[in-house]
Parts: sequence; structure tokens; C-alpha cells
Amino acid sequence: MSATRPIARSLLSRRLACSLTPTTSSPAAPLSRPPQACHALHTSAHLAARRRPRFANVSAANMGLIDNSWSQEKIDKFTAEKFTRYSPEEMEVLREQLSSEQLEALKAGEAAVDPQDLTVQGALRTDPYRMPYIDDFRDIQPIIDRRPRTQPPPDPMARFMNLDEFTQDLVEWSRKFEVGDKRQKLKRLEEFAPPEWQAKPEKQWPENVKREAHDKYTGYLTIEAAKSQEDVNAGGSGSGPTDADILEYVLERSIMTDNNLQSQSFLAPALPRKVPGVAGHYKTSTDELDVEGIYQGLKARTGMSVKQITSMTLKTVDVNFVSNQTRLGKIPSVRVTMIAGNKEGWLGVGVAKGGDIRAGSQMATLKAIENMQPIRRYEDRTVYGNIKAKISGTVVELYARPPGFGLRIPHRLFEMARAVGIRDLAARIPRSRNGHNTIMAAFHALTHQPDPEEIARGRGKKLVDVRKVYYGGNVQ
Repeated sequence: MSATRPIARSLLSRRLACSLTPTTSSPAAPLSRPPQACHALHTSAHLAARRRPRFANVSAANMGLIDNSWSQEKIDKFTAEKFTRYSPEEMEVLREQLSSEQLEALKAGEAAVDPQDLTVQGALRTDPYRMPYIDDFRDIQPIIDRRPRTQPPPDPMARFMNLDEFTQDLVEWSRKFEVGDKRQKLKRLEEFAPPEWQAKPEKQWPENVKREAHDKYTGYLTIEAAKSQEDVNAGGSGSGPTDADILEYVLERSIMTDNNLQSQSFLAPALPRKVPGVAGHYKTSTDELDVEGIYQGLKARTGMSVKQITSMTLKTVDVNFVSNQTRLGKIPSVRVTMIAGNKEGWLGVGVAKGGDIRAGSQMATLKAIENMQPIRRYEDRTVYGNIKAKISGTVVELYARPPGFGLRIPHRLFEMARAVGIRDLAARIPRSRNGHNTIMAAFHALTHQPDPEEIARGRGKKLVDVRKVYYGGNVQ
């Protein structure tokens, strides 16, 4: 079944008929039908000419959008009045205020923008990000605009000035006032030295050069002081700063090496980390590694630092929910058992109760570190012989094993052996397997190992380690 419409089918047949060429040489073939025109394969009508617009094109001047009465002379006059160029006097002022790179950038920007384009093409912004008022941003309006931050922020690395820096700052401040010299600047000692010695410090000057420079400088100061006194006697403005200037210097002049920068903040600058004259006299009650002061009491009892305390291996090996029967009823609490070790032969067990697991764990941790004891290790890997300990109904048996045997023990004893630094050990718990009693029995067994040297001294014998004799000490 064909779904092609009749019009589309006729157009398709006409298109295919035009594309076919006769394959036979029969003379009657071209005379059987007249030639047909070849059209494009589409259903729309063919337009030979350009489509005319529906409405006439009206210019902007006819619509009253622009004033066509403006001539080129008016445009030039308006441009010269509104968009003026920098005068030579203004360029001289800018040359004193700006660097050479900034001045070149300013000239490049002025050359890139044509003032006549601003007159002809300039328009008010209509985008949603425009300012809510009309302004060319030439002047700062104190009601609308924010106050400019004329001063940079203070230097965080500033420190208190020493005696030499304070003297130099005082000299720089005094140069602002007229003291005989019309340039408002007194000469320095270096200016009275020969040119070849002016760039070098005074300590390197020869004695004759130094003496001559000091004599000239003293005479110069005497003359300037006389000029200042004559100015005062003649009713001048004074020979130096007034009382108000001195008060301003005392109250507002910075005594730090920040070039007397004024901050925009109402807060005073923070003191440096080490204040001269005070550094080392006082110590904070808290450690930087222990801001909350959790380990302060433990530090005093054990003598360890916070860094050593926090480097311990800690593990929670048993948590039990218990309750205390009182006349008011049962008071529930949590009993936490923690172990602490440094993996170098020290192990401690701490048991504490608290209202929740977090409080109990914190207290048990402090007790475990405080209760740490040295554990004897044979070759720093296993125990001495076979050990047996009993707590209540729990019996723990520990057995020494050769190198490479590993830790084939229950999980609680595994954590204790790893915390103390034992690598080869076997264990057996033939009776009760209570968690708390297992930990306490294992800790008792590790701290009460038989000492072969003590046994040898008691028997009056000399002890020799056969493994070290046969293997040359390489038994690790």
C-alpha cells in the first residue's frame, strides 16, 4: 500500500522523467512526447524575483529619533567642550604623580578612544546591571559612594622600631617644618663629605675626612639656628613644630616599622609573636598541641610531652554497659577498657566508667597511658618461656614462639601484643573467656614474666644464650 499523495507522486515522476536519458537509438523516441522542464523537488512555488518587504523602510531622522540638524561643526564643538584632551600643564602634573609605565598606558588609552565616537555613538546604558543613577564617575559623591580607602592595610610583619630607626623617623618628621632652610629640608652630614665618600657609610671614612665633614656640618647647623632665631624675632611663623604638631606626633605617630601607615580598621594592630623585652618571660598554660588542656595533668604525673602522649598506640578492647543499684533505682553507665603502648616494650591498661562511651574512653585513655609499664621481650619479638596467669575464672597461657611464627592469639590479646611490640606469640584460654578478665590476666602475665638472669643469679650460675652463640647474634 502506497501512502504517497497524488501531488507529491506527480512531482516525483516529473523529476525522475527529466533525469532519465534514452538508452535506444529509435528515431520515434524523441517524438513520442514533448520535452518537459526540470524543477526542484519541493512543493512550494518558485519565486524568480526578491521578496519585497511589507512596509516601507523609514529612516531614524524621519521618525524623530535623531536630530538631523546637527552639522559636523556642531559635533566638533560639542566634542571639544565635553571630551577635552589633557593639557601640557596637566601632563606635567601627571608625570610627577605617575610612573613612566602608567603614563605610557594613559597615553595609549587616550589614543585608542576617539572623542567623536563618544559624541556620536555615546548612549545611556539600558542593561540590567547599570547604576541606578546617572554619573560619569569623575567625582566621589559622599552620600551615594563609599568612602575611598586611601590608606593600605597595616603590615602584619611590622615590629617595634629600634633606637636607630626611631631616630631616623624623628628626623624625617622634623623635615616637614621650616627650620631656616627655605626648601624645608636640612642637609645631611653626607652632603658635606667629598663626592667619592658620600655613598659610603661614615664608619669607613678616614679621620681627616670625617673631622672636616663634622666641622662643616656643625657650622651649617649654627647658621641655620641663627636664621631660625631671626625669623622668630621678626615675628615669623616659628622655628619648628608647634605644640599641636608635637602632640600629634606623640599620639598619632606610629612606633612600628610600618612607614606610619594609617589603617582603615577601628582595631589596633596585633602585637608581634615575640615582643622585645617580654619574649621568654611568660609561658602559656596550654600547649599548642593540647589547646583544650586534656593532657596537662597527665604531663605533670608522667613527665611526657604532649607529642609523646599523642604518639601512643591506643585501642578500645572492651566496652560493657553496667548499672549501679541505688535507693533511687539503677543508674546506668559504660565501662570502657583501653590499652596504650609505644610498640617498643611499654604497655598500659586503663579502665574507666562514664555516662557515655566518649567520656569513658577519654578517662580510660588517660589511665592507660599513666599505668604504662615496661614489658620484657626476648629478642624484641616474643616473651620469655611459657607464662600463665589467672584472674577470677579466666586463665590465660602465653607461649614463646620462634621467629616468623606470628601472632596466633585471640583478638584482644592480638591488640595488646601489637601495642607492646611482640611479633611471635601463641596463647590459650582454657576456661572463662570474659573480655575484661582476659585483658587483665594477659597484662598480669606480661608484667610477671620469669627473668632468666635473676634465676641464674639465684642459683649462682652463669647464663649463656645458646641461640646467640650458635647463630652469631643474627636471630632477628
